[in-house]
Amino acid sequence: MSWNVLVVPEDPTYNGYLLGPLCKRLLREAGRPNANIVVLAEPKVQGYAHAKKLLEDRIPRDWWHFELILFIPDADGIVENRKDEFKRLEQLAEQRARPVKLICCAAEQELETWLLSGHSERLKGLGWHWQEVRAEVSVKERFFQPFLDQHGDPASPSQGRERLMQEALASYDGMKQRCPELQELENRIRAHIANLP
Repeated sequence: MSWNVLVVPEDPTYNGYLLGPLCKRLLREAGRPNANIVVLAEPKVQGYAHAKKLLEDRIPRDWWHFELILFIPDADGIVENRKDEFKRLEQLAEQRARPVKLICCAAEQELETWLLSGHSERLKGLGWHWQEVRAEVSVKERFFQPFLDQHGDPASPSQGRERLMQEALASYDGMKQRCPELQELENRIRAHIANLP
């Protein structure tokens, strides 16, 4: 029997290439190694506000048959403000006529930070300290794009993002140490699975 997980990004254009492999690993670690991961492509999410609007109604209504929905946006420097929104979205999903399990987690500060956290040796080679990468709100522009320019693949559809995430996942435990919210997300998924009938 398949176990289906819908992943909702802020923007699937490039984030889907990061979230697909990452969520596959998260589910494996949480006890569902054969989970079918689907990154939402239609309707195409266009930013945080649009994703939130879709999660208030359309996604839980149309994807109720999935065992789990994950919403993983960027924190963009406003993590604390989003915690109340996340709680409300999760409660709305569970209060529906057909309840849906929704787990929200913001990547601090951007999803690309999680990828970079698995490449500590390469970061050192570029003269970057993890603390400055982690603290940077605009990590895409300041750190990730130069990293992608050097280690990516402009000829691939993901420009190398998917491969770089897969390589980062070889240091998955280190990623969780450097990005505690990733560990918290895994813990929440594991707890949900453990409480299933």
